[in-house]
Amino acid sequence: MSREYQITDWLPTSKKEVLARGWDELDIILFTGDAYIDHPSFGASVIGRIIESMGLRIAIVPQPNWRDDLRDFKKLGCPRLFFGVTSGAMDSMVNHYTANLRLRSDDAYTPGGKSGFRPDYATTVYTKILKQIYPDIPVVIGGIEASLRRLTHYDYWNNKLQPGILELSGADMLVYGMGEQPLREIIQLLDKGVPFESLTTIKQTGIIQSKTESLPKNKNWKDIELESHETCQNDKLSYARNFKHIEEQSNKWHAARLIQSVGDKIIIINPPYEPMSSEELDNSYNLPYTRLPHPRYKGKGDIPAFEMIKFSINIHRGCFGGCSFCTISAHQGKFITSRSQKSIINEVQKVIEMPDFKGYLSDLGGPSANMYQMKGKDLKICEHCSRPSCIFPNICNNLNTDHSPINALYRDVDSIPGIKKSFIGSGIRYDLLINPKATPQEKESHNIYTKELIKNHVSGRLKVAPEHTSDHVLKLMRKPSFNLFKKFRQIFNNINKEYKLNQQLIPYFISSHPGSREEDMANLAIEAKNLDFKLEQIQDFTPTPMTVATVIYYSGVHPYTLEEIPTAKTKDEKLFQRMYFFWHKPDQRKKINERLKLLKRTDLIKELFNDEKLNKKTYISTNEKRFESHKKIKSSKSKFKK
Repeated sequence: MSREYQITDWLPTSKKEVLARGWDELDIILFTGDAYIDHPSFGASVIGRIIESMGLRIAIVPQPNWRDDLRDFKKLGCPRLFFGVTSGAMDSMVNHYTANLRLRSDDAYTPGGKSGFRPDYATTVYTKILKQIYPDIPVVIGGIEASLRRLTHYDYWNNKLQPGILELSGADMLVYGMGEQPLREIIQLLDKGVPFESLTTIKQTGIIQSKTESLPKNKNWKDIELESHETCQNDKLSYARNFKHIEEQSNKWHAARLIQSVGDKIIIINPPYEPMSSEELDNSYNLPYTRLPHPRYKGKGDIPAFEMIKFSINIHRGCFGGCSFCTISAHQGKFITSRSQKSIINEVQKVIEMPDFKGYLSDLGGPSANMYQMKGKDLKICEHCSRPSCIFPNICNNLNTDHSPINALYRDVDSIPGIKKSFIGSGIRYDLLINPKATPQEKESHNIYTKELIKNHVSGRLKVAPEHTSDHVLKLMRKPSFNLFKKFRQIFNNINKEYKLNQQLIPYFISSHPGSREEDMANLAIEAKNLDFKLEQIQDFTPTPMTVATVIYYSGVHPYTLEEIPTAKTKDEKLFQRMYFFWHKPDQRKKINERLKLLKRTDLIKELFNDEKLNKKTYISTNEKRFESHKKIKSSKSKFKK
């Protein structure tokens, strides 16, 4: 039975709400670029609830107006300890612009999906305003936008190297990654009376100081001095070499401290914490979230990001895939921390109590759906490992890929009264399920998982991410050979046939990734044609800070080998690659023909278009027929969609 909430069940967002709690002062005020949704999928809410759980008075200012007289930055006064700032759950620039730098017309984290409620570079803009109004109050920045900009980084939107965000914003401290552990230590020390400026050796934080000051001392840490920001600006190879250190240290159990000079200052990035325990992660999810948007948004329209996840459950953090274009491991780390089954079941019970829940969980997953409770067989080996990926170029022999825990979790969740079906909306790593070097026990668990997933947890369409079809591009992506996808597709089809299911496999692909040439995209189109796929889930590569692919895009070389890698950069080059996704459309055929003739690859023209009837009346693939049938079925059940 759903409960009635009072305004004090949410963290306060206004002076009136602060007074309703009987508070006359705030300890911390948190500014965020997202609407305030009191749900554990949104970082600002997690941080706010943790601060509250420590007995402090916390308020959240969501999407403050930075254009007017700045009253949103003044309305709650100044906090006793510090201001917190985050751009929100997404990087504000990725949120605002497409891969071709076109301004987006919507924002999934705003009521009604409306755009224009946060600035470009929101973390920096908010911080500068706060430092202007309250120069003596410390500002702590965090979230993905700040985390990925902690050192010299390539900014795609300005097309230049930028210094670390502490220099750009004027903030006093950076918390990178998932911030619970450093935040607790910061607050505990401040509450003991330790001055803020003395908080220089807290793990998973960054600070900026004058070159004339001595480095903070910690005898247990090794230091790596990176090439300066100015050196990187003048030498792309130096920037590339820096990144190898940054990525390796971000994913090490016992990492070094990173030091980089910028102008007359130095940015110091302290090592990360060791991976959280399950108990610590449970504590973050067991806090008293309402799981709902703040009442201030009533009548302003649905918040798309909330609608997407309100009936979903996150079961773990971290990803050991290490994909070259992905920022997950840079922010969450490669080591998996899983919630206990008890904590997950408790959250499922809360979802069941939601008034509009109809019995269907939209996702029971994580950054990758099937990494739950996976870790090294011998953790001492993991403690000294510097591989950015545990599954590329091969699956580590020390990695336990047993799917028995997640198999048991699926069964237990599905047995709860009130749950009709739990879908898996997160992407799965099919390479974990087709590992010839796995132990017999692991292989058996893989077979059970694959059948359970396809038979009981697919909402008509299973999304997977081969990303490309050319082996040399996949190697740069740190993804397995496309042949492995073909094997998984065959397994998928066999299980569908066995249980008389009519489900689709939906592959994700990326164009213009470093190393991808037009010929590779033509081969991708040929593979899609031969497998009877009309591609839907596609994207152009967008360079985002702190990924291998972005370093290659800017520097022209791989940061680990310094080998030169060709990359599509101009708008035309990107559009030429993208058009191969739509080889089956008559208006694209002529363009593709012309391009392949220019490239002297008429052999690819023959493979792609040989005897195909491409007019709209006669050419409908089997996949399209399935898709049309699927749409008819789904239209009558649209309320069950993710």
